Amino acid sequence: MAYLLVENADVLVTMDAQRREIEGGAILVEGNRIVHVGDASSMQDYLRQQDISMDQTIDASGCVITPGLINCHHHLYQTLTRSLATGAGLSLFDWLKTLYPIWGQMNPEAVYTSAKLGLAELMLSGATTVADHLYLFPNGATLDDTIAAARELGVRFHPTRGSMSLGQSQGGLPPDHVCDSEDVIIEDSIRVIERFHDHDEFSMCRIGLAPCSPFSVTADIMRHSAELARSYSAVNLHTHLAETLDENRFCKEKFGMRPIEYMDSLGWLGDDVWFAHMVHPNDDEIQQLAHTCSGVCHCPSSNMILASGIAPVRQMVDAGVRVGLGVDGSASNDGNHMLGEARQAMLLQRVGWPGFESHADRYSAREALELATLGGARVLQRSDIGSLEMGKAADFVAFRVDQLYHAGAGSDKVAALMTCSPAPAWLSVINGQIVVEQGELLNIDLPNLVLRHNRLAQQLLIDAGHV
Repeated sequence: MAYLLVENADVLVTMDAQRREIEGGAILVEGNRIVHVGDASSMQDYLRQQDISMDQTIDASGCVITPGLINCHHHLYQTLTRSLATGAGLSLFDWLKTLYPIWGQMNPEAVYTSAKLGLAELMLSGATTVADHLYLFPNGATLDDTIAAARELGVRFHPTRGSMSLGQSQGGLPPDHVCDSEDVIIEDSIRVIERFHDHDEFSMCRIGLAPCSPFSVTADIMRHSAELARSYSAVNLHTHLAETLDENRFCKEKFGMRPIEYMDSLGWLGDDVWFAHMVHPNDDEIQQLAHTCSGVCHCPSSNMILASGIAPVRQMVDAGVRVGLGVDGSASNDGNHMLGEARQAMLLQRVGWPGFESHADRYSAREALELATLGGARVLQRSDIGSLEMGKAADFVAFRVDQLYHAGAGSDKVAALMTCSPAPAWLSVINGQIVVEQGELLNIDLPNLVLRHNRLAQQLLIDAGHV
């Protein structure tokens, strides 16, 4: 096993049980595992005691090192339609109706290329683990296309096999032609689990099942997806829920229940479930989420762009709900910057939410960073990532804080990651492998990827008759 030492960090944020922040911090990696974390003195003592010969040493002076950031909800294919329906100011249902016909023109190359571009942008922002939600599969596209992109880049990946089965002819929102039958959905779900899912420690690919939303799938596919997922180890369940007031009204009119009550009736609450958005739960529902150990992924920028509302993250965290952070779709954000999303979460909670006044001390910078690290690990049920401790997976990121955007912020360099302009990753290590070095993503021709992606995005609009 090769040894990697990253040393001399201005501050190393462990996110361990004591939330230690180590000045002059160093981290030692053997293979894909962290074997020691400490200051310069303790690291040198450890190296002498273990008689370790170093294979590579990186000087992280001028940096803050954090656990790798964990993105719990995304739609990578949406990089193909950035800004197309957000600039004019559309709410969720109108936004979806505008984009469904365009997404229906995608093919395997478009899904693969958009995933690779979105993942590259996320990795350069500090993301080391990404959960993606692909829920439409036109023209031969499959979940395999996104998995291929993730493997090439070396990111830890939680792809979810999404689905839509409730078309407009059945009272749903999406057009019928972008929906699939239940038989097709279940058959392909089994295929991707059997082919790609790895439930072991340090897994680089874990499959989830993710019927899209209450307004785009039938109750049967929700139930059968849950039964299927729970027949395997560590195949979790994911869907959008309580994102907008329109969704609340839809569920009341169609099912006679609020969204969380509807999920409960389908067996969709529990520690193997996490919901994206959760903007509009009431007090009793927050307690129910906590009691059932159900997870929530907060997507602040998307919620703001689509005017969905402000999720009561402070209230959910205080109640004991497992809450993580997600960038969400690249067509409803329209960026892929995980550190920036953590900053947005901090700011938005300070503004407040319906029924609560604004308070500047409601959410701290360190709480926002925890949301993006430990919070995400808990939501994805990963005990092997989210903190920098002996025995954990070697996933960590170094951000420079000695340059223009952090000048004058030396009094609290950890808080500066959230309060100052979001920085790009200077170094990123995933599963013990360096994937970003000196601010550059390794093993990828980024300019050519962007050109290829933009050509595919333009062709998509042409094929959809949008230009």
